[in-house]
Amino acid sequence: MSGVTVKPEEILRANFAPWVLDLGLVVEEVGDGTAVLRLPWSDRLAREGGAMSGQALMAAADTAVVIAVSGAKGGFVPMTTVQLNTSFQRPVVGRDVMVNVEVTKLGRTLAFAEIDLTVDGVTTVAHASAVYAIIG
Repeated sequence: MSGVTVKPEEILRANFAPWVLDLGLVVEEVGDGTAVLRLPWSDRLAREGGAMSGQALMAAADTAVVIAVSGAKGGFVPMTTVQLNTSFQRPVVGRDVMVNVEVTKLGRTLAFAEIDLTVDGVTTVAHASAVYAIIG
C-alpha cells in the first residue's frame, strides 16, 4: 500500500450522497489502509425501540472503507461496493459508534477490508467485511 496524506472531509463532500453526509460522520484518523470514523448518536438514526438502526451502521461502515482505501491509494479513486457483510452483535442506544477499518488486501482491481464498530472503544456492536471494486 502506498498511502499519502488525503483530505477525508473533501472526499466525503465530493463523493457521497447528502443522506450519507447527514449521518454526521467525523473522520478521526486515516492511515495507510486504515481509518477511524465516529458515527455520532442521533435520535434521527434510531429505530423503533430506541436503538441505532442497522442501516446507519452499515452506511457508516461502507463509507469508512472508502476513506481507508483512499488512504492506501494516496487519494480518492472511483470504487464501488461489491460485497458488504455485517453481523450485528448488540444494540447501540445513546452512544457514539467508532468505525475502525483495516484494508487487509489491496489489489489493482479489488480491495478487501474488515470493519469493527465499537462503543466505549472496546465493546463491539457490529463487525463487517467488505469487498470493493476499484474502477478508476
